[in-house]
Amino acid sequence: MNRLINKRALITGGTSGIGIETARQFLAEGARVAITGSSDASIAAARQEFGDRVLILRSDAGVVAEQPALAKAILEAFGGLDTVFINAGIAQLKPVEQWDEAAFDRTFAINLKGPYFLLQALLPLLANPSSVVLNTSVNAHIGMPTSSVYAASKAGLISLARTLSGELIGRGIRVNAVSPGPVTTPLYGKLGLSTEDLDKTAASIRALVPAGRFGTTTEIAKAVVFLASDESAFTVGSELLIDGGMSGI
Repeated sequence: MNRLINKRALITGGTSGIGIETARQFLAEGARVAITGSSDASIAAARQEFGDRVLILRSDAGVVAEQPALAKAILEAFGGLDTVFINAGIAQLKPVEQWDEAAFDRTFAINLKGPYFLLQALLPLLANPSSVVLNTSVNAHIGMPTSSVYAASKAGLISLARTLSGELIGRGIRVNAVSPGPVTTPLYGKLGLSTEDLDKTAASIRALVPAGRFGTTTEIAKAVVFLASDESAFTVGSELLIDGGMSGI
């Protein structure tokens, strides 16, 4: 349990769901961990769980102007970074005719634009070697109804895993992606649906998964540990689909 010993790690959206489970796994593997969150409740819960074992920072992933300040806070606390997990994201599922420009822009700001400029701000902090992992989605590969904007934003992140790898590998920076299928996280509770509609949505999504179930946050987090560790030193510009067979069967 020492694959990340002494590595300095940042996890965005690290106060709930896949992010907080990844923080637990990183700690267990010996990393020094910083996480971000934007919700008062989730930040308070993370502080109660981790105490001073984790640096917890408030940051809105969708506000470009906040990203340099986040990079500065990490530099002051850690002096640099060995791994980054870009995990903060938002999922809204609705028919194409129900989208407006403001909601479209918010999804892309949080899922793609903010992360891009965060990585830009973090470049001077990233060690040689270092690892960046992007949390994308199986939705970028399948034609699931109502997922158009969400899927497009995640497809952009998958593209970044390849293009930024090509640009940054000479600096020793590897960029890879994990693309989860449906995972049991609070994300689905943020869709703005009633309990009945949420249950129906979950059942319809589950029916698309050959494995017959939702994934767990631990299953995703352990894949992120691998990509963050030196075990994946020859894995560059790749995407690891963790989807119960949803995209390939």
